[in-house]
Amino acid sequence: MAHLFEPLKLRDILLTNRIGIPPMCQYSARDGMAADWHFVHYGSRAVGGAALMIIEATAVTPEGRISPGDLGIWDDKHIEPLARIVRFSQAQGCMAAIQLAHAGRKASVGLGWQAQNTLGDADGGWTIVAPSPVSFGEGYAVPDELDEAAIRDVIARFAAGTRRALEAGFQAVEIHAAHGYLLHQFLSPLSNRRTDSYGGSFENRTRLVREVVAAVRAEWPERLPLLIRLSATDWVDGGWSVDETVELCRGLKEMGVDLVDVSSAGLVPAAIIPAGPGFQTEFAARVRREAGIYTAAVGLITSPAQADHIIRSGQADIVLLGREMLRNPYWPLSAAQTLGQTACWPLQYLRAAPPGSTGR
Repeated sequence: MAHLFEPLKLRDILLTNRIGIPPMCQYSARDGMAADWHFVHYGSRAVGGAALMIIEATAVTPEGRISPGDLGIWDDKHIEPLARIVRFSQAQGCMAAIQLAHAGRKASVGLGWQAQNTLGDADGGWTIVAPSPVSFGEGYAVPDELDEAAIRDVIARFAAGTRRALEAGFQAVEIHAAHGYLLHQFLSPLSNRRTDSYGGSFENRTRLVREVVAAVRAEWPERLPLLIRLSATDWVDGGWSVDETVELCRGLKEMGVDLVDVSSAGLVPAAIIPAGPGFQTEFAARVRREAGIYTAAVGLITSPAQADHIIRSGQADIVLLGREMLRNPYWPLSAAQTLGQTACWPLQYLRAAPPGSTGR
């Protein structure tokens, strides 16, 4: 029976435990460039003992940024600042992954702590795009509908971002198809009103996700794992559903996806979400069981016992802790002590470690 501190092998990469840090936007970049804040933020968490760290949503085009403060990977100039983070993380035994993203109709808004509405030209905003000209909600602009040539360009941009991620040294790539951003917008009938080959049926609505996966997997070495983040449900009648998520994941496994990061919601602002401790783990468990693919569970996972239970009970193969890692970058080290497991401490901090701890 697996537990929180048992290793996990994904292709040629061995994770030393089942604890990961999910992508969390820092809204602190200029022109997509990773800065000192990103190096210190991610470096602090790499030191803390998590085996996997997924760098925040990183836009494959300038127009694909959520905000002007988002990271980017649409230009070669973005490679080295990201590579600096990767090199440090790997030296700490933490596998660095990157989330490739396009925000679609939810792009061009204020920073995360600012008002969330579409920015005008005077505020540094830009034209937003989506599968259909349907606004996200009040305060958001109506997006331009992508034509098939523009869709092909989006796919090419994901592939180009993948090549840059490899050059930066990342050991895994995660495709962002959740939380109401562009790929999720194509999946859900609430935002996808198209009548061409990218809309209508399940096969058509999932086409762009599958084409992006194929393009990314073609650029990404076979020895390295490919992840995808999905919202398992829109939490709205008539929206994207758990049944559809399972069906999609069955196909994605055959296409070379190794792990599904299972979240939910984000497509419509009016969704009523029954948030509570571990409220999304049942979705990860169902995808794992019915699609036969590794999953990551995320969503109000806070205590070592809770995280360990998720792994031991087979609900997921990895737990991703977001807010808890913002509060305490060294959560994995204290969790090991709580659970009576051995953790590897930085040599510089070994004097503060429990007796019997090893250093790295």
